[in-house]
Amino acid sequence: MRNLRTSIIVAILCAATFASAQDSTDYAQPREPKEPKRPFKDRLYFGGGIGLSFGNQTFIQIEPLVGVKLDKKDKLSTGLGLNYWYFKDNYYDVELTGYGYRTFLRYRFIPQLFGHAEFLHMNVDRYNFISNEKTRIWVPHLLVGGGYAQPLGGGSSIYIQVLWEILQDPNSVYYGQGPIVSGGIGIGF
Repeated sequence: MRNLRTSIIVAILCAATFASAQDSTDYAQPREPKEPKRPFKDRLYFGGGIGLSFGNQTFIQIEPLVGVKLDKKDKLSTGLGLNYWYFKDNYYDVELTGYGYRTFLRYRFIPQLFGHAEFLHMNVDRYNFISNEKTRIWVPHLLVGGGYAQPLGGGSSIYIQVLWEILQDPNSVYYGQGPIVSGGIGIGF
């Protein structure tokens, strides 16, 4: 009987201690008001690039993108983009097109300097000079590097980035090339 009484007393003391510990933590530290969650549309940004070259070789490139900022300090973002390019060489009488998509991840070390990694998947014309035939193939690319963005005001900026193609697929337009330098304008970037 004595063990039963002791067990009941210990159980009551433990329950009282647990209840008062929970009660005291609720009153001891006032709750900080939660910061209102930023609307999704306020975390979006848009941008991309356009490339134009005319002459004996014509090159047109269009790359729109949309990104979303993932953290409160706007350092980490991810997004999607579309790619289209057209190439014509009058000297060799060659005309090629490519289109595809990309996903990217970007981290801002400081407001102007960022690291960038993207997976680019392009459907391109593959031209065989021996048989004089074109076929279409999907070519994967893994681009890694960084860039610099200069704010222009009104939530827009101009940027330049330098990327390296890591996969080096033999069918890639970047196969065997050094750094890929590109730039563009971002809105909300």
